[in-house]
Amino acid sequence: MGPDDVRRRGTDADGGGRRVVGQRGGDGRVAEQGLSRARFFVRLLPALLIIAGAIYDYVTLSTFTGVPLFTAAPLIAAPFFSPRGTFLTGLATVAVVLGVHLRYTRSYDADAITELVTVATVAVLACVMNGIVRRGSEQLTSVRQIAEAAQRAVLPEPAERIGGLEIAARYEAAQEGAFIGGDLYAVQDTPHGVRLVVGDVRGKGMGAVSAVAVVIGAFREAAEQEATLEAVAQRLERALAREGMRRNGLDEFEGFTTAVLAEIPHGNGLVRVINRGHPEPLLLDGDGALKVLSAPEPALPLGMGDLGTWPDRVSETEFPSGATLLLHTDGLSEARDAQGTFYDPAARLAGRMFPGPDPLLAALTAEVRRHTGGGTTDDMALLAVRRP
Repeated sequence: MGPDDVRRRGTDADGGGRRVVGQRGGDGRVAEQGLSRARFFVRLLPALLIIAGAIYDYVTLSTFTGVPLFTAAPLIAAPFFSPRGTFLTGLATVAVVLGVHLRYTRSYDADAITELVTVATVAVLACVMNGIVRRGSEQLTSVRQIAEAAQRAVLPEPAERIGGLEIAARYEAAQEGAFIGGDLYAVQDTPHGVRLVVGDVRGKGMGAVSAVAVVIGAFREAAEQEATLEAVAQRLERALAREGMRRNGLDEFEGFTTAVLAEIPHGNGLVRVINRGHPEPLLLDGDGALKVLSAPEPALPLGMGDLGTWPDRVSETEFPSGATLLLHTDGLSEARDAQGTFYDPAARLAGRMFPGPDPLLAALTAEVRRHTGGGTTDDMALLAVRRP
């Protein structure tokens, strides 16, 4: 099995099964409008049920009762209304039942009393349910806030300018409610130049997030200490190997990561790149010309050194003023439309000019949303670096 085979296997293993945060296409707007109408209807429903129950009791014989409609009103209010709203709904329901019997039957036999007690009991239970739901919602909100803070700490957004370069980054997580997943990026200003990494961890979930933390932590330390980009790549390889052994192998640790490492020396119009089985970076000149930075030799992803040894090969390319380096994960290049056609960033960006890295990434994410119809099945990390 050669490096190309391993690379293809890594892409297949990473490609599937990963809510894209912040994505809003035409379908997204329609869904939001539908959700807004549904919420309005739900908030109106308890009042409609109370009115329907009163009309039913008025137009039917005394042997018929609107209790099912009256009891449904506070139960529907319980999970959606505030405590005050739920209490007022229950109080209104009891008052209407009392008023119906007082106004139209003028009698309080056993059936009428049973009906009144039933509605009052359900109203009290609805208030209790409302309290339980609200406590659970508060706990869930707290957990989500803690999770978001932890995930943002693992994958912080880089500064807009680092080492004299303009930086922009975007992360779109495919899993609903997630802020990061298995994709990663990091930028570090070092004595050797500005160093960058963009990667994609095999798998998903907390195992992938754990691997992201290992790779980024190792990169930040190695980027500062190692004299060459090749040595940085080897440090990441060893870090993943150690973590995999500590966790008894790949079954317990997502230890396979495709990655691109780049180095932009200070005061030097060059960029050096090492590609470990990852989609090729793109270099966009200020005049619209585009160059794909292909690796001179295919290499294994990080964490797969036990399958074979291929020395890291650095490719060096001119990085002129006004040019932008774009690094991305396969969530961009493997985004599909309804017919299964992949989004091709090189073909889409060729001949186009952007005023900076942030407008470039904004245009890319908007185009991917249109291409996919508003959602993707894989995480997408984008990192753009412009030499002013």
